[in-house]
Amino acid sequence: MPDALPCPGMLPLARPGSVAPHLMTDPLVSFQDVEFSHSGSAPIVVGLTVACTAGETVAIVGRSGAGKSTLLKLVNRLLLPTRGRVTVQGRDTREWDPIRLRRGIGYVLQEAGLFPHMTVEDNVAVLPVLEDWDKARTRERTHELLELVGLAPGIFATRRPAELSGGQRQRVGLARALAVDPPILLMDEPFGALDPITRADVRREFARLKQQLRTTALLVTHDIAEAFALGDRVGVMEEGRLIALDVPARIARSEDPRVRALLDSVPPPMVPGS
Repeated sequence: MPDALPCPGMLPLARPGSVAPHLMTDPLVSFQDVEFSHSGSAPIVVGLTVACTAGETVAIVGRSGAGKSTLLKLVNRLLLPTRGRVTVQGRDTREWDPIRLRRGIGYVLQEAGLFPHMTVEDNVAVLPVLEDWDKARTRERTHELLELVGLAPGIFATRRPAELSGGQRQRVGLARALAVDPPILLMDEPFGALDPITRADVRREFARLKQQLRTTALLVTHDIAEAFALGDRVGVMEEGRLIALDVPARIARSEDPRVRALLDSVPPPMVPGS
């Protein structure tokens, strides 16, 4: 097995506890006039052009079926575009070895996707083990990440997923996604299965990590409040098309009726005495 490094040519990130400099301004991920459809079916993604630069979180929001999760599968080459180009580090995904590409990208799922028969430490260590890290390095990294996400290794490392709360499992899933310092993090409805209070806690944890690690993230969600809380820019998708993309404050002022429909779905803030 090759030494445990990010995918060839990918940007190395700083270790936790330090801040990675902006080493490049070119997009780490870009979609260039991308269309995707299954054979004989209507397009799921249409005319998509968007780019994520180093250290940026782009949050894509839209109703179920809008095409959001398809974007993530196009980035890690689970799907290939029917038309247009998807690039990672300036390289078309068609040119990447799919295994090397996927091992260089962190993926956070809604249900965390932990292996129930494995300990927390072993779950976090899955990719380092596949990358043939030695035991000492793997243990150091897994413990470092558990500390980073607020789970003391002395308490949680030997537990199994069934012994954790939903929020704790999601933190383990985040730690696993960060295990080999991926320059890119894909997040598919990552906090949707959590109760509102736990969701808010884990969002804050992610926001803290984002500032610390400067990882580039592409987040998809149906929750526009979550997109506003976590995205440096927010994109709105409808029926496979990106109908808006801007900083949260400008999206919030949009007069587009399709965007307003999503904005109006957010409950008004609680006002003391109301």
